[in-house]
Amino acid sequence: MSFIAPYLLFIDKGHMFKKPFSWLYALIAILNLLLPLYIIYQLIDNGIFDAAFKISITVVLAWVIIAFAGWVSFQLWWDRKTKITFSSDDDAEFVATPVFSHFIQTLGEWIGTWVGLAGFGFALLTTIILGEEGRYLGYRYSIPFVGEYLGSGWANVILMPIYGFLIIVLTRFLAEQIKALSAIANNTKQKQTNG
Repeated sequence: MSFIAPYLLFIDKGHMFKKPFSWLYALIAILNLLLPLYIIYQLIDNGIFDAAFKISITVVLAWVIIAFAGWVSFQLWWDRKTKITFSSDDDAEFVATPVFSHFIQTLGEWIGTWVGLAGFGFALLTTIILGEEGRYLGYRYSIPFVGEYLGSGWANVILMPIYGFLIIVLTRFLAEQIKALSAIANNTKQKQTNG
């Protein structure tokens, strides 16, 4: 039994869950830095600078917003990768649940941030500069995620930050409910062993 004791301790203390999620957070953070580079590569490959000036300038400005959202998202995931290691106490009975809850919370913060920042910025730029042509920009130049999720028009300028906020609030609420159940279970177990 003493041969596998370190392994069992590694599982029981939750390190088996926390470490891989920490690595996943780091990977997602790095992908957020690389996404704007991939997008600019796609844009150049699809001849964005051969397009009309107003389309080219709109795309370049939209790319700056996407790069900023990528940088903010990188910082979010990078910060949370260190905090996930403190998502549960070492002596807690339920250790996987808080880790999963933390992931849901961070994922929601990330998606909400992207929708709020990039969605608002893209909608504002395309609406002001391109008008109705902005609706087709993402599809026309095969910009990943833009054609499918980000739109143009004044309604999107208003709605995108609201959507981002709601995504963050709802996923945070869900994560806190999961954490609360885990905390109640851990406290009940601790009282039973102490009592």
